[in-house]
Amino acid sequence: MFEAVEGMREEHAELERRLALPETHADQRLAKQLNQRYAELTAVVTTWQHWLQLGDDAEAARELAADDPVFAQEAEDLAARRAVAEERLRRLLVPRDPTDGKDALLEIKSGEGGEESALFAGDLLRMYSRYAEARGWAVELLDATESDLGGFKSVTAAVKARGTVEPGQTPYALLKFEGGVHRVQRVPVTESQGRVHTSAAGVLVMPEAEQVDVNVDDNDLRIDVFRSSGPGGQSVNTTDSAVRITHLPTGIVVSCQNEKSQLQNKEQAMRILRARLLQAAQDAADAEASEARRSQVRTVDRSERIRTYNFPENRISDHRTGYKAYNLDQVLDGDLQPVLDSCVEADMAARLAALEPGSGG
Repeated sequence: MFEAVEGMREEHAELERRLALPETHADQRLAKQLNQRYAELTAVVTTWQHWLQLGDDAEAARELAADDPVFAQEAEDLAARRAVAEERLRRLLVPRDPTDGKDALLEIKSGEGGEESALFAGDLLRMYSRYAEARGWAVELLDATESDLGGFKSVTAAVKARGTVEPGQTPYALLKFEGGVHRVQRVPVTESQGRVHTSAAGVLVMPEAEQVDVNVDDNDLRIDVFRSSGPGGQSVNTTDSAVRITHLPTGIVVSCQNEKSQLQNKEQAMRILRARLLQAAQDAADAEASEARRSQVRTVDRSERIRTYNFPENRISDHRTGYKAYNLDQVLDGDLQPVLDSCVEADMAARLAALEPGSGG
């Protein structure tokens, strides 16, 4: 049982040795990569050691119980704790998405519903920003097109963790479940009759790509500059500072106009383009994967309505996991973790099922 841990222990020891070398930290990107892997392996190795220790302790208590019945209860308690550690270890050993260690890029776009949908897109951005703040993550606005009433027709933000993060606790590992169509039911501020309307906004979540993750050939790019439009101040709107990048092999188009300088907008647009290309590669790999090994939550079509936010009932419902709660106001204020936990649990259940004998995975 848990034979794979032995190889992980050896890798863990080797990483510990490499991270102690000054030359490792001369390359910040490499150091970050090694630290992330070291954190993943540390969780496995320490849990495995705890599981072994509990087994030894339970065995010793059972032997003592033969002479003194008072140890029988202790043996049962230790066995129960060992079962919990065993389940945690099983989960840690489940293969993860290769992009689970990354930060995230969020794109939120208004959909059906016009101005009300744009206001809801703004509500979603605030919800994710407050959730990120509560976790100690940083949120950086990369590009935004505002609506007349202060919402967003489109907005892109980077969500970044600080320091080394536990496995499964990075921005992308948690927020990837937010991809899809979010439906809102409420009385719009533009509605004078007080009737409840339904509108929607779309969310796309991508892993933030490092330059080494995606090789972009300059010859594959067409770069156009144009004058920014919409709110942003005169300095933004009077120069050709906005940038549109077209990736010719895939047809992916990215534009940025928030920054005052053309160079800054180009850098932001390239970040988004790399993330989209990495996501496209991930989607292609998922499509080739065995059906039994694909996550039921992860592979939900992005055009599908994944969640409903019902304001009159203060209700939030996730249609993939069956999660339902009547604290919508708190969720929109950043209390998103229970909703995400329901997605993580459904995803983990699917991954564990795929590892079972006879599952075809």
